[in-house]
Amino acid sequence: MNVEPSRPRTIRIANAPCSWGVLEFDGMAPPSGYQTVLDEIRDTGYAGTELGDWGFMPTAPARLNAEITGRGLELVGAFVPVAFADRAAHDAGAATAVRTAALMRDAGFPAAFIVLADDNGSVAVREQHAGRIRPEHGLSDEGWMTLAAGVDTVADAVTQQTGLRTVFHPHCGGYVETPDEIDRLMELTNHKRVGLVLDSGHVVYGGGDPLTVWHAHRQRVWHVHFKDCDFDVATAARHTGLGYLAAVRSRLFCELGKGVVDFAALADALTDARYAGWIVVEQDVFPGDGSPKASAQRSRDFLRGLGL
Repeated sequence: MNVEPSRPRTIRIANAPCSWGVLEFDGMAPPSGYQTVLDEIRDTGYAGTELGDWGFMPTAPARLNAEITGRGLELVGAFVPVAFADRAAHDAGAATAVRTAALMRDAGFPAAFIVLADDNGSVAVREQHAGRIRPEHGLSDEGWMTLAAGVDTVADAVTQQTGLRTVFHPHCGGYVETPDEIDRLMELTNHKRVGLVLDSGHVVYGGGDPLTVWHAHRQRVWHVHFKDCDFDVATAARHTGLGYLAAVRSRLFCELGKGVVDFAALADALTDARYAGWIVVEQDVFPGDGSPKASAQRSRDFLRGLGL
């Protein structure tokens, strides 16, 4: 990859608590406290972090600010899952998103994003067929209108009540996974209020190509997750009919550079377009996977090798 030395470096690199085992899985207790996670994010050369599950980090704004800025870090976003295909879940989802956005704003991070997603893994047919979704596993036209209206409703509430912006995270195991589903969501939602998270690992396992998604929706890509996908695990999971959660536990998402994602091409595309946002590294780790800090350092070194 050719990097122009004179080109301004506007892309900043963050990591996330999931890389330290803070995962949304039943029975998963965080193996490290938030102070250790923040220390190690700083020590491995990252400039920012996402919030993690509500309550993992302090929920008092002043304390949250002190913990993050005291380490020279920035808070870049918070993940909020909502069962958007269920109209009855929209109001509660908006309340959760607004509460989370208000915390980040009051803690001094008004540029942080609310990262919306479906309530991934909660609908059996989507969880069981993740990575091999067919049209019959998707929503009806009416279902799509409900989902899109919910996303717009939550994004509107976040902007109007807190001033923060919202991005949507397509995610395996939810109703927005495949390239066609990403296209449909972008078509149906407010382009001024709802951006897109380009998550390389989820796009690949969902049957897409991250570069294609980038070129199709580059004006809506406001936030980027760098995640890799292990070809052998993905192939085996699809062949044996493994559900999404079981596939993830089988180490579907591997360390950066060890899977099939072409990060060099993605880095070139983002740099050439002068993308000025964050790239958040995500490396789901489980007990027994080794040192999260060492893994985070390898990922940071890998990205430095790409000029990031």
